[in-house]
Amino acid sequence: MVPTIGIFALQGDVREHARALEAAGCGAVPVRRPAELAAVDGLVLPGGESTTILKLARTFELLDPLRERIADGLPVYGSCAGMILLADRVDSGGSPLAETIGGLDIAVRRNAFGRQVDSFEEDVAVDGVDGGPVRAVFIRAPWVQELGPAARALGTTRAGQVVAVRQGALLATSFHPEMTGDGRVHAYFCRMVTETAR
Repeated sequence: MVPTIGIFALQGDVREHARALEAAGCGAVPVRRPAELAAVDGLVLPGGESTTILKLARTFELLDPLRERIADGLPVYGSCAGMILLADRVDSGGSPLAETIGGLDIAVRRNAFGRQVDSFEEDVAVDGVDGGPVRAVFIRAPWVQELGPAARALGTTRAGQVVAVRQGALLATSFHPEMTGDGRVHAYFCRMVTETAR
Protein backbone atom coordinates (compact mmCIF):
# COMPACT_ATOMS: atom_id res chain seq x y z
CA MET A 1 0.00 0.00 0.00
CA VAL A 2 1.34 3.44 -0.97
CA PRO A 3 0.47 5.92 1.79
CA THR A 4 -1.20 9.18 0.81
CA ILE A 5 0.23 12.25 2.47
CA GLY A 6 -1.70 15.48 2.45
CA ILE A 7 -0.05 18.87 2.20
CA PHE A 8 -1.80 21.67 4.06
CA ALA A 9 -2.38 23.76 0.95
CA LEU A 10 -3.49 27.05 2.47
CA GLN A 11 -0.05 28.66 2.13
CA GLY A 12 3.58 27.65 1.57
CA ASP A 13 5.72 25.41 -0.67
CA VAL A 14 3.01 22.91 -1.63
CA ARG A 15 4.47 21.84 -5.01
CA GLU A 16 7.99 21.42 -3.65
CA HIS A 17 6.79 19.21 -0.79
CA ALA A 18 4.64 17.17 -3.19
CA ARG A 19 7.62 16.53 -5.47
CA ALA A 20 9.80 15.41 -2.56
CA LEU A 21 7.11 13.10 -1.16
CA GLU A 22 6.39 11.51 -4.55
CA ALA A 23 10.12 11.00 -5.17
CA ALA A 24 10.21 9.16 -1.83
CA GLY A 25 7.44 6.80 -2.99
CA CYS A 26 4.42 8.33 -1.26
CA GLY A 27 1.30 9.82 -2.81
CA ALA A 28 0.81 13.56 -2.25
CA VAL A 29 -2.45 15.50 -2.34
CA PRO A 30 -3.42 19.06 -1.35
CA VAL A 31 -5.61 19.43 1.76
CA ARG A 32 -7.95 22.41 1.99
CA ARG A 33 -11.13 20.84 3.42
CA PRO A 34 -12.03 18.58 6.37
CA ALA A 35 -13.05 15.72 4.04
CA GLU A 36 -9.62 15.84 2.36
CA LEU A 37 -7.91 15.81 5.77
CA ALA A 38 -9.97 12.79 6.81
CA ALA A 39 -8.75 10.81 3.77
CA VAL A 40 -4.95 11.08 4.24
CA ASP A 41 -2.48 8.81 6.06
CA GLY A 42 -0.14 11.67 7.00
CA LEU A 43 0.14 15.44 6.63
CA VAL A 44 2.80 18.06 5.89
CA LEU A 45 2.45 21.54 7.37
CA PRO A 46 4.66 23.66 5.09
CA GLY A 47 6.38 26.94 5.78
CA GLY A 48 4.64 30.29 5.43
CA GLU A 49 3.35 32.76 7.99
CA SER A 50 2.10 30.91 11.06
CA THR A 51 -0.52 33.52 12.06
CA THR A 52 -1.97 33.53 8.53
CA ILE A 53 -2.01 29.72 8.32
CA LEU A 54 -3.89 29.50 11.65
CA LYS A 55 -6.41 32.10 10.49
CA LEU A 56 -7.00 30.25 7.21
CA ALA A 57 -7.25 26.89 9.02
CA ARG A 58 -10.02 28.31 11.18
CA THR A 59 -11.77 29.89 8.16
CA PHE A 60 -11.66 26.55 6.26
CA GLU A 61 -12.88 24.69 9.40
CA LEU A 62 -9.70 22.60 9.56
CA LEU A 63 -8.29 23.61 12.95
CA ASP A 64 -10.35 21.37 15.24
CA PRO A 65 -10.38 18.36 12.85
CA LEU A 66 -6.59 18.63 12.58
CA ARG A 67 -6.15 18.75 16.36
CA GLU A 68 -8.40 15.67 16.66
CA ARG A 69 -6.46 13.71 14.03
CA ILE A 70 -3.14 14.58 15.69
CA ALA A 71 -4.54 13.39 19.02
CA ASP A 72 -5.57 10.15 17.26
CA GLY A 73 -2.00 9.60 16.01
CA LEU A 74 -1.92 11.12 12.52
CA PRO A 75 1.73 11.45 11.41
CA VAL A 76 2.48 15.12 10.72
CA TYR A 77 5.66 16.80 9.50
CA GLY A 78 6.00 20.56 10.00
CA SER A 79 8.75 22.61 8.35
CA CYS A 80 9.58 26.15 9.56
CA ALA A 81 6.13 27.69 10.26
CA GLY A 82 4.87 24.09 10.48
CA MET A 83 7.18 23.58 13.47
CA ILE A 84 5.69 26.67 15.14
CA LEU A 85 2.15 25.38 14.48
CA LEU A 86 2.92 21.95 16.00
CA ALA A 87 4.58 23.40 19.12
CA ASP A 88 2.55 23.38 22.32
CA ARG A 89 4.21 26.61 23.44
CA VAL A 90 5.59 29.70 21.68
CA ASP A 91 8.29 31.57 23.59
CA SER A 92 7.07 35.04 24.54
CA GLY A 93 10.54 36.47 23.87
CA GLY A 94 9.82 36.11 20.17
CA SER A 95 6.80 37.34 18.22
CA PRO A 96 3.61 36.50 20.14
CA LEU A 97 1.19 33.87 18.84
CA ALA A 98 -2.24 33.53 20.44
CA GLU A 99 -2.60 29.78 19.77
CA THR A 100 -1.09 26.86 17.88
CA ILE A 101 -2.36 23.54 16.56
CA GLY A 102 -0.16 21.83 19.14
CA GLY A 103 0.91 18.25 19.74
CA LEU A 104 4.68 18.65 20.14
CA ASP A 105 5.88 19.08 23.73
CA ILE A 106 8.25 21.92 22.82
CA ALA A 107 8.51 25.69 23.16
CA VAL A 108 9.68 27.49 20.03
CA ARG A 109 10.94 30.98 19.40
CA ARG A 110 9.57 32.59 16.23
CA ASN A 111 11.99 34.34 13.84
CA ALA A 112 14.74 33.18 16.19
CA PHE A 113 17.53 33.55 13.62
CA GLY A 114 16.40 37.03 12.52
CA ARG A 115 14.55 38.57 9.61
CA GLN A 116 14.42 37.59 5.93
CA VAL A 117 17.79 39.28 5.28
CA ASP A 118 19.35 37.01 7.92
CA SER A 119 18.42 33.83 6.01
CA PHE A 120 21.26 31.32 5.74
CA GLU A 121 22.18 27.72 4.93
CA GLU A 122 24.07 25.21 7.05
CA ASP A 123 24.74 21.46 7.05
CA VAL A 124 22.81 19.74 9.85
CA ALA A 125 23.16 16.09 10.88
CA VAL A 126 19.66 14.69 11.50
CA ASP A 127 19.25 11.47 13.54
CA GLY A 128 17.47 8.84 11.45
CA VAL A 129 18.50 10.44 8.14
CA ASP A 130 21.36 8.43 6.63
CA GLY A 131 23.97 9.63 4.17
CA GLY A 132 25.58 12.52 6.03
CA PRO A 133 24.33 15.99 7.00
CA VAL A 134 21.30 17.60 5.37
CA ARG A 135 21.72 21.01 3.71
CA ALA A 136 19.35 23.15 5.78
CA VAL A 137 17.83 26.40 4.49
CA PHE A 138 16.74 28.76 7.28
CA ILE A 139 14.33 31.59 6.32
CA ARG A 140 12.90 33.62 9.24
CA ALA A 141 13.16 30.30 11.02
CA PRO A 142 12.25 29.30 14.57
CA TRP A 143 14.36 27.23 16.89
CA VAL A 144 13.34 24.98 19.77
CA GLN A 145 13.76 26.95 22.97
CA GLU A 146 12.71 24.13 25.28
CA LEU A 147 12.21 20.37 24.84
CA GLY A 148 9.57 18.69 26.97
CA PRO A 149 10.21 15.14 28.24
CA ALA A 150 8.14 13.57 25.43
CA ALA A 151 10.07 15.25 22.59
CA ARG A 152 13.50 14.27 21.24
CA ALA A 153 16.01 16.49 19.46
CA LEU A 154 17.11 15.05 16.09
CA GLY A 155 19.39 17.84 14.87
CA THR A 156 21.16 21.00 16.01
CA THR A 157 23.02 23.85 14.35
CA ARG A 158 26.76 24.30 14.85
CA ALA A 159 25.87 26.88 17.52
CA GLY A 160 23.77 24.27 19.37
CA GLN A 161 20.20 25.40 18.61
CA VAL A 162 17.74 22.50 18.24
CA VAL A 163 16.29 22.66 14.71
CA ALA A 164 14.86 19.15 14.19
CA VAL A 165 12.65 17.28 16.64
CA ARG A 166 10.41 14.22 16.84
CA GLN A 167 7.72 13.08 19.23
CA GLY A 168 5.98 9.84 18.29
CA ALA A 169 4.26 10.41 14.94
CA LEU A 170 5.15 14.13 14.84
CA LEU A 171 8.27 15.45 13.09
CA ALA A 172 9.36 19.07 12.76
CA THR A 173 12.29 21.01 11.33
CA SER A 174 13.14 24.71 11.53
CA PHE A 175 14.48 24.52 8.00
CA HIS A 176 13.11 23.89 4.49
CA PRO A 177 14.39 20.58 3.06
CA GLU A 178 11.98 20.89 0.13
CA MET A 179 14.08 23.76 -1.25
CA THR A 180 17.34 21.86 -1.72
CA GLY A 181 16.41 18.85 -3.85
CA ASP A 182 17.58 16.56 -1.01
CA GLY A 183 14.59 14.32 -0.34
CA ARG A 184 15.95 12.42 2.67
CA VAL A 185 13.87 14.21 5.33
CA HIS A 186 10.72 13.56 3.29
CA ALA A 187 11.78 9.91 2.82
CA TYR A 188 12.20 9.66 6.60
CA PHE A 189 8.69 11.04 7.08
CA CYS A 190 7.31 8.65 4.44
CA ARG A 191 8.78 5.76 6.45
CA MET A 192 7.10 7.14 9.60
CA VAL A 193 3.73 7.24 7.80
CA THR A 194 4.18 3.74 6.34
CA GLU A 195 5.01 2.31 9.79
CA THR A 196 1.97 4.02 11.34
CA ALA A 197 -0.34 2.80 8.55
CA ARG A 198 0.62 -0.86 9.10
